Amino acid sequence: METRKQRLLRRHRRNKRLVMVVALPVLVALDWFAGWNSLPVLLLLAWIAHEAWFADHLFYSPRADYRYRFPEGVIVLPGVLESGRLVLADDALPADADTLFLEVRVRGSWVGRWLDPHVLVDDGQCLDRQDFERSLEGLRYLNLSGLAPAVREGRLGLRGRFCRLAPEVRLYAFRNPDYAARRLMVIAPHADDAELAAFGLYSRAREASIVTLTQGEIEARSYCRMGLDRAAAARLKGRLRSWSSLAVPLWGGVPASRCVQLGYYCLQLASMAAEPERAFGSLESGETDIRTVRRFNPLALPGDLNGVPSWNNLVGDLAALLRRFRPEVVVLPHPELDPHPDHIQASRALDEAIGRSGWRPAVRLLYANHLYDNDRWPMGPAGGGIALPPRLEALPADGLWSPVLEDSVRLDKVQALAMQHDLQTPLPLKKRLRRIIQWVLAGRRWPDVGQDDFFRKAVRRHELFWVRPESDREPRAD
Repeated sequence: METRKQRLLRRHRRNKRLVMVVALPVLVALDWFAGWNSLPVLLLLAWIAHEAWFADHLFYSPRADYRYRFPEGVIVLPGVLESGRLVLADDALPADADTLFLEVRVRGSWVGRWLDPHVLVDDGQCLDRQDFERSLEGLRYLNLSGLAPAVREGRLGLRGRFCRLAPEVRLYAFRNPDYAARRLMVIAPHADDAELAAFGLYSRAREASIVTLTQGEIEARSYCRMGLDRAAAARLKGRLRSWSSLAVPLWGGVPASRCVQLGYYCLQLASMAAEPERAFGSLESGETDIRTVRRFNPLALPGDLNGVPSWNNLVGDLAALLRRFRPEVVVLPHPELDPHPDHIQASRALDEAIGRSGWRPAVRLLYANHLYDNDRWPMGPAGGGIALPPRLEALPADGLWSPVLEDSVRLDKVQALAMQHDLQTPLPLKKRLRRIIQWVLAGRRWPDVGQDDFFRKAVRRHELFWVRPESDREPRAD
């Protein structure tokens, strides 16, 4: 079944082919009338321009407003930007407001068509940078979490580079408890999802458990260089990523006794959900027994009895883990925002497991490691804040929680990502050339600590979660 993300990519590639079909005769005509062999030069220049400024997968107009709605009770404070300083209309920012987002209308300058527009946020002690799309014009949401004292004292500075900020703004203030002080369960569809989204959170949690749903064995072509065929390469990758899902959390202080690898197969969860009793083996490794990567699990699970990769076994395993770890807070992918098929099914599996287990967590914290329509979000270099992602249709009215990561935690997060085998795959030549071109012509920068783009996207000043209360009832057991 083709996903929405795949449809968008297919349409994007079709449009690029149409542009090429139209442009090629024009270039040939220019070459003919120029009277010299200019076609190779024109083609080279066109390719360089494409890689520098048009290679982003951006499936929406950057001139569109971001659309968000928030739950009742969120504090909304009007304000203005005066001489680059944020001034609120009154002093109503509560002392316990921990997460702040500033709604501001941003318009890119002519330079912002070629260089990434961004906003510099300065509280007098630290400088944050939050980037947006080139050629933007519309409402955007800056993350000011952690800067509440500067906001109250009127010393928070905002300055646009390659863009202009409208003077009228609105500040949304959210109040949250510290969810790290509660029993926490992170549900990761694949190894590294927990670290990408929530390393800072789980590394300081009072009591955390991490449950990884799949081996993540597909797309193992790089392992074929070791002389393995496709199936053997997929099996090796599945074993390595399964090991990572159990071992890497120890770097964040989560003991192996609270980490579980369920061993289901990548990109099969949607098919499993459609036919709950049927077994769905790996698409690439040829394996059909989930027990091959469960030998290091700290506890026995219902699926260990037969090793069948079925939806019923997945739900049964999750139900058993809910009863065992009794989490008050569950951290998992946002089902409406994150497009990966396995990420979407994680919420459905949790819903069914709650019904089967009798244990109901109080809150879900939702994260997005991928987007449907922007592959670069969070935009800008590593270390910057996380502005709200593009959204042209409003999401469910969830709250927001965006804890700040100290420098030492970000350093540990980098190392946690560096331990993930899947994030160490060398970049293909085309992507390496694209980065060089964008570095020279578009001013983009990537961190030196790792080639994968997640080292840029995930190691940030903040982590970001959508807060969805499970119900008004307290967690309970059978």
